[in-house]
Amino acid sequence: MKKLYPITKIIMKILEIANWVAAGLMAATAICSRFASQWLRYLTDVCELENPLEISVYGFEVANMNTARVETLTVLFLFSISAVIIFSLLAMIFRNVHLIMKKSENTTPFQKDNIRMLKEIGIFSISIPIVGLVMSVIIRLVCGIDAVETSVSFDGVTMGLVVLCLTQVFAHGLELEQDVDGLL
Repeated sequence: MKKLYPITKIIMKILEIANWVAAGLMAATAICSRFASQWLRYLTDVCELENPLEISVYGFEVANMNTARVETLTVLFLFSISAVIIFSLLAMIFRNVHLIMKKSENTTPFQKDNIRMLKEIGIFSISIPIVGLVMSVIIRLVCGIDAVETSVSFDGVTMGLVVLCLTQVFAHGLELEQDVDGLL
């Protein structure tokens, strides 16, 4: 079990950094789609993106059914904003897991900070599909209901609820540990 801590810490830090980089790239994509669309035209020519445009990030998917270039850039802009938020939430999840592993490496995991971070992980996990749902509604209202198809996976809600339940178990473990320490 002790060998798992350093490996997990490294993997979580890599995933955190990767999600922050992805959030930055999506922010750049949002800016380009709004203010420098000629840069994106070059990218679409090189990558030969499909028409209709289909993009997804962690269970949030958008398909532009309209072939108009302006609407594609609007869809890409709105999707990029949602992707920045989703990638940032995921980066925070991986950051918290890294910190929990770091704090628990040579001591008990039943600590107030760990319980707080575990609760945040649950909230962030639930927030990801909510962001997707809200942005799905916004994209469909802005671009037209027939012009865009959206899909949101609600797996994050289930995972978030499980993590919030585990938070209660850890809080109870902290109370029991404090009771035992008080008896000694």
